This record gives sequence, C-alpha cells and structure tokens, in this order.
Amino acid sequence: MTLAYIGLGSNLKQPEKQVSQAFLALNRIPETTTVAQSSLYRNKAIGPVVQADYINAVALLNASLSADVLLNHLHRIEKSHGRTHEGVRWGPRTLDLDLLLFGQQQIHEGGLNVPHPELAKRSFVLGPLFEISPDLNILDLGMVRDLFDMIGASDLGKI
Repeated sequence: MTLAYIGLGSNLKQPEKQVSQAFLALNRIPETTTVAQSSLYRNKAIGPVVQADYINAVALLNASLSADVLLNHLHRIEKSHGRTHEGVRWGPRTLDLDLLLFGQQQIHEGGLNVPHPELAKRSFVLGPLFEISPDLNILDLGMVRDLFDMIGASDLGKI
C-alpha cells in the first residue's frame, strides 16, 4: 500500500459541489481507501485568463494501485464531471484532480510528474496538505509545515 495525495480543484458549475462529489468518487476507486480529506478552501485563480475563484482541497488515499493506474482513475473522474483537457492552460475547469505525491516516489514518465512540480509554490495545495499532514516530509522539498510557512496563506480562505 502506498499513501497518495490528491489535489482537487474546481471553479465551474457549482465548484463546492464538484469537489464534494469528487471526494465521493475517490472513495469508489478500487484498491484504495480514503485516509483523510481536507476542508474546502477558496482562492483566487492563477493563470492568463480572468476567471472565478477556485475551490480546492486535498485527499489522502492508501492505494495498492500503481501511480499510472491511479492517475487513469483520476482522469476518468474528471471526465465524468465534464472536464476536458483542451483549451487554455490554467483556464477554468469543472474538476481538476492532480496526483501530488505517491509515497516517496519520484516519477517522471508519460504525463506523470510526482511530486507535482508546482506543489511547493501553491498555497491552495499546501494549505489543505498542511491541514491533513503538517509533518509530512516531501522528498527534496522539505516539511509541509515549513513550505506552507514560507509561502503563507494570504490568498486562501477555509470554507
């Protein structure tokens, strides 16, 4: 079994509902068990397009699946919520599920990059991650609590 951290985000079609339903969908992935899930957080969107605020969260799963099989399940969940991978990078979306961490593994193959390359720069990931695993040591990056302290949470609001 491997501990896998999943980032959840939405800013279209009732974002709070999208993320809450995604938590339920994560519970139905075969060969996984949900260990923890964060509160929902609101934050300003990043990227080149003016868009609505995002709702973000993090889930912790215990998985006996490989990282690529888990990622395929995440993509199926996104698709079931109307997500397409076309359009503007960092644009609005109904649901975004990112495999943030998969144990202490470093994976860089196909479309999979773990740890997520932007993880340490995003308060909307580190805030929820801090809530459920403040003492987690991320390979080559450091402790979640230290990373979160460095970037702060001025743009992040717990719902």
